[in-house]
Amino acid sequence: MSTDILGLDTSVGNGLLRLTFNRPTRLNAVTAKSLNAVADALESKADDPLVAAAVLTGTGRAFCTGADLGSEDTSRPPSAMTIDAANRAVAAIRAFPRPVVGAVNGPAAGVGVSLALACDLTVATESSYFLLAFTKVGLMPDGGATALVAASIGRARALKMALLAERLPAPEALAAGLIADVYPDAEFVDSVDTLARGMASGPSQAYCWTKNAVNDATLIQLGSAFARERKGQLDLLASADFEEGLAAFLEKRAAVFSGVA
Repeated sequence: MSTDILGLDTSVGNGLLRLTFNRPTRLNAVTAKSLNAVADALESKADDPLVAAAVLTGTGRAFCTGADLGSEDTSRPPSAMTIDAANRAVAAIRAFPRPVVGAVNGPAAGVGVSLALACDLTVATESSYFLLAFTKVGLMPDGGATALVAASIGRARALKMALLAERLPAPEALAAGLIADVYPDAEFVDSVDTLARGMASGPSQAYCWTKNAVNDATLIQLGSAFARERKGQLDLLASADFEEGLAAFLEKRAAVFSGVA
């Protein structure tokens, strides 16, 4: 195994590329560097004959809780660096020519939702949940979430999740069609391993054509979503509401938004 000091572990074995967010003390919050590491790993193995499937998961009690608001990658004045890295990582998951299993081992929040839903088969522990918490700090979903969530559960439920920052427990996410399956926490690791190994031993060309056909039919707005979200997010990052939202987040209090640009 090779360990990425930026918060991503990668390994290849038994036909599987395993990508593991490894910042458990930060609940696997991501930075531009760790997001680019996801894209680098997938792009570098896209044509590797030894890789028949990939698994994206997290270490500890979270899958990924979004961008690290306390990191240098969210330097001020606001930068597009993290947004661009998130878009690149999501696009790399979508473009990977073999099945990608999103193994959500705990909370998936913020861009963690985008990363999970970009995978072809997204499964979760019973105790996991999905949360688009952006409006809590005066921001909007990014990483393609506005397309990925709506493509799975429809406009009304997607807007409820995004506008109200609704926490969606994994069993409800399954019932809504957001994810493919839910496993008991105690059985999760073995269940994911069985699923991933099955995909790795399957008909890779059929999987590739099927994945691309379904994604091309349902995610036709993904590229446009990246562009719309990037513009909106950069405007919001420069707003007074984000200043207040970030301060409230760091001070662990309720935000008082003004609506002033």
